[in-house]
Amino acid sequence: MDGYGPIWRFVLSALAVWRVTHLLAEEDGPWDLVARVRGALGDGFWGRLMDCFYCLSLWISLAISIWLASGWIGILLHWQALSGAACLLEKATNRAKGETGSGEMAAAQIAALEIADDRGDTPCVVVKREAR
Repeated sequence: MDGYGPIWRFVLSALAVWRVTHLLAEEDGPWDLVARVRGALGDGFWGRLMDCFYCLSLWISLAISIWLASGWIGILLHWQALSGAACLLEKATNRAKGETGSGEMAAAQIAALEIADDRGDTPCVVVKREAR
């Protein structure tokens, strides 16, 4: 990647982090290979890691930042910046597909639990995002 300036190197690396992370976390892959690997990993650490785009982007971006940057400070900065760029791309592409953005949840994703306060008058509602 020596023919590119630092900005293009970062942009291309951010796109690569997003693409690899999206493939591993969200797609089935060719011949359903990625889906089978994800299923074989189960509910352990590695299986949960493969199900979370944001967690997985940290590990993918670490590998690319070690290759791209020099020195500990450069690696740490690139690591976080590449993961952050991939997360922003993921949010932007999810919103473009019509999925809900931050702060909004689809009705199917909401689980509400009513909890009475200590006086028993007014219930509170706790909202959480359900696992996909």
